Amino acid sequence: MTPAPAPSPARSARLTRRLGFGAVAALVITLFWMSAHDGLRELLGGDAAHSYYNLQVEGYQAGQLSLKKDVPPALTRLADPYDPLANRAFRIPPTLADDLSYYHGRFYLYFGPTPALLLFWPWAALTGHYLPERAAVAAFCTVGFLASMGLFLALWRRYFPAVADGTAAGGALALGLATGLPILLQRADVYEVSISCAYMCTLLALAGVVRALADPGRGAGWLAAASLALGLGVAARPPVLFCAPLLLLPMLAAAPFPAGHWRRLAVAAAAPLGLCGAGLMIYNARRFGSAFEFGQHYQLSGIRQDTVRHFSPSFLWFNFRVYFLEPMRWRPDFPFLANIIPPPLPPGHGIVEQPFSPFGVLTNLPFTLFALAAPLAWRQRRADPGLTGAIAGSAVLFLAPALVTLLFFGTCSRYEVEFLPGLVLLAAIGVLGLEVAPLAPGVRMAVRAGWLATLLFSIGFTLCASLERAVLEHGYAGHTLSDLGRQPEAIDQLQDALRIQPGDVDARIDLGVAWARAGRLPEAVTAFAAAVRADPQRIEARDDLGNGLVQLGRFDEGMAQYQAGLRLHPESAQTHYNLAVALLRTGRTAEAKLEYDRAVALNPDLARR
Repeated sequence: MTPAPAPSPARSARLTRRLGFGAVAALVITLFWMSAHDGLRELLGGDAAHSYYNLQVEGYQAGQLSLKKDVPPALTRLADPYDPLANRAFRIPPTLADDLSYYHGRFYLYFGPTPALLLFWPWAALTGHYLPERAAVAAFCTVGFLASMGLFLALWRRYFPAVADGTAAGGALALGLATGLPILLQRADVYEVSISCAYMCTLLALAGVVRALADPGRGAGWLAAASLALGLGVAARPPVLFCAPLLLLPMLAAAPFPAGHWRRLAVAAAAPLGLCGAGLMIYNARRFGSAFEFGQHYQLSGIRQDTVRHFSPSFLWFNFRVYFLEPMRWRPDFPFLANIIPPPLPPGHGIVEQPFSPFGVLTNLPFTLFALAAPLAWRQRRADPGLTGAIAGSAVLFLAPALVTLLFFGTCSRYEVEFLPGLVLLAAIGVLGLEVAPLAPGVRMAVRAGWLATLLFSIGFTLCASLERAVLEHGYAGHTLSDLGRQPEAIDQLQDALRIQPGDVDARIDLGVAWARAGRLPEAVTAFAAAVRADPQRIEARDDLGNGLVQLGRFDEGMAQYQAGLRLHPESAQTHYNLAVALLRTGRTAEAKLEYDRAVALNPDLARR
């Protein structure tokens, strides 16, 4: 029997390369799916059937454009349903209509229909089950990442074949782990569904445009696919429309071609996007009576949306400082990051939501600085429209969403995902350009060390920020569920937070409260004692520990906690009051009266108890 021929070195190298890049993709995608957690609305609703996009699917199935969700009669009777104070009771459980649009007695979804049409509805039709929003966000992020990675590796193979495989693998890792996606996934709520869907669509559009430039013979077909992807992106997040100049790149590159070819490209660029836009306008008109009303003016929100100034040049500098320049703050316990301290808000600006990483893109994700080297990559292959289009298209995907975000009245870390992918892709291309640039050996080594160090730092920062986000979300969910009386779920959420960050004092206190509400006082006292050990200065922790000890009949230990707290915070009226109650229960009436008088002097409202 003749032995099989040994594989050639070139074939083995190709196989090793494919396995290596496959491992990179698998690592990133696994981290995506591990990072994906339910948003608070889905947690509060109890299951995926109550998430907004699945309620939208139920509405479509029932032949209506509104959600399949009953409007409480009390909301319909409000004189001004858009007053945040008046509608607050309907934005929280049990109605849970926060950020829904209320119009003519129905609830509508302000966020675009694309996620429901592309994923939620087909999933429900095929499986008979509702898709959790965390799965949708992970799926959109996965497809978008694979599109960006495929595009980047195609550019590397075609234009920079001399660059080492490890460098290309580093760029691919950056596209998945330095773009804010792992952070976004930690709270997969309705907002993140819309943003991740738009991310996927814009990256698919860019890939289609670059393919049209690299393959002029089939350019019209690829451009039409890109236009469709961008149109679907607009129907997910309307600001994606500002990325439309992306579709002009193949037409600009086709200038020497016959007029007929240019016209085919123009139709391919305009028709799918135009059809999506027309459909979206009809959709808006059928819902709100105006083609240009997406429902934002009718939102039930903590900020009145029908009168607020959503966009203004006066917000630009503030937002630029927060999004691009504000550095992280360190703390000693894992995952080491703390909230930023935002500058003073300009007049008319809303809020800085979740003021922690990755705000400060240039300082906290320094790999992005290598985007400045992207023109160097273009200079190496300036005659090729494919590379030129990839660089120009990445710049469009960065600059257009960034400008819209900088002008917006609210600042939120999840919005960074709308412009970071384009910036990181530019940085990865810039590294390829530096690797083939004619540099002196010493300079080359320094540059290589620089991009590698910033890449590792940026990825490490993102992963730490992702865990910090997880702590925040689990803690907030646990606190909210506990207030709603759902103690077992609250305890699970708070324990998840403490597994990541055992020193989180807020989570320790909330866990103690949840245990106490569940009638498990010994466990509550243990949690409060851990909070006191983590932060002996925290008066709330000492009060809660003292209360728990007193309820267990351990009066002396409980009063010792109150007294220790008062030595640190003698102005704490609540602690004086707690001590007075404990003294009274032990028969020390005179001392109790002194503490009670001190409490009332500090806070007269305590006299009503």
